Amino acid sequence: MPIQLTRRAMIRDGLLSVSAGMIMPSIFARAVQAARNAAHDGSTWAQQQQNTILIVVQMAGGNDGLNTIVPYTDSAYYQARPTLAIPHSQLITLNDRIGMAPSLKALQPLWTAKKMAIVEGVGYPNPNLSHFASMDIWQTLDLNGQGASGWLGKYVAGLVDNQGHPFQSLAVGQTLPMALQAINAPVPVVQSAQSYRLEGDPTAPISAAEARIQALLKLYNTYPQSAPYAALLDATAQNAVSGSKQLAVAASAYKPGVTYPDTGLAKGLQVLAEAIVQNLGLRVGYVTQGGYDSHADQEHSQPMLLQELAEAISAFYNDLVAHNASHNVVIMTWSEFGRRVEENASGGTDHGTAAPLFVFGDQVMGGTTYGEPADLNNLDPYGNLKFTTDFRSVYATVLDRWLGASSKGILGGSFTESTTGFLPAGG
Repeated sequence: MPIQLTRRAMIRDGLLSVSAGMIMPSIFARAVQAARNAAHDGSTWAQQQQNTILIVVQMAGGNDGLNTIVPYTDSAYYQARPTLAIPHSQLITLNDRIGMAPSLKALQPLWTAKKMAIVEGVGYPNPNLSHFASMDIWQTLDLNGQGASGWLGKYVAGLVDNQGHPFQSLAVGQTLPMALQAINAPVPVVQSAQSYRLEGDPTAPISAAEARIQALLKLYNTYPQSAPYAALLDATAQNAVSGSKQLAVAASAYKPGVTYPDTGLAKGLQVLAEAIVQNLGLRVGYVTQGGYDSHADQEHSQPMLLQELAEAISAFYNDLVAHNASHNVVIMTWSEFGRRVEENASGGTDHGTAAPLFVFGDQVMGGTTYGEPADLNNLDPYGNLKFTTDFRSVYATVLDRWLGASSKGILGGSFTESTTGFLPAGG
């Protein structure tokens, strides 16, 4: 959507700090404290690992992992799902234990080329089956669902960049994902390169539009520089104006190397491809695909979403290959939880727990699975899978081995990588 930078909007969205002595909302106070902690713990890292890039695809709604990566040799799967189970004959067989849903066939070349890995049984202790609470847990790492800043926001806040890139991080969509939130790291959110601009009179001459931008910057310059978070406010305004120009230039110069599907997810990944191919300094890109809450009619809804996912990721990866830009990009998917093992009476599945996630890229040690599969014969009292791989260990692998950051500092503890070695040590 177009940039709308007004003092009223800044105040409404919590980007302007309050005056000393005023009472702040608790969530903002926690964010300020987190920013202070980050400033004092030395958590900064230079552009390392050959400017490696992470692209995160959120599968919002709770994707059914059992009908994504199917344990076709396990009779318990077919017994629990008399109508939803996918027959082995329809699956894309990956090994002697599991097969991939046929709607994911666009990913088969990546698996065969060993550029796709599957991490199984991913979850966390004492799972929360609320969409919003579980999403917050995955994004902020606070198992109580009260986190104020995201794991990727902490990473971005620690980046050292002497070239002033406004697009070190970029979220495609309408709102900023919690995973990228950090009080001292402004992150641009765009829907398309064309819409990321300052709104104005479309009939006015270019000079008038430029005058409007200068007036905007002058407005923000009136904010006292000695005031709390003045630097953050100034950086936000400057980056928005500079970034809109850079993204427009990049979009006009970029020519996709493939034909992208006409879907929202594919268009979002294409925006990220533009930023990568045109060297805008991207380190973290984020895009969300929704709709996975399959309580009913899952037989039709989930395959369409998985096909959209597979074709969008395939197009994105092949576009990067066509531009010789795939070597330093890793793509990771996640969903807030899986689904219950037993199908329900509405032709769907209810909120569950553990599920697999995907990792793609030239440097990924793919063509295999990591972690341990959840046991369908050892469920929790609610009929849900018991997780075998802590999602924070997946993040630790990505941070330590790919992004060159301290996972201990960002995650607030040490999480073993022994079951998630899908990236080579040393990046």
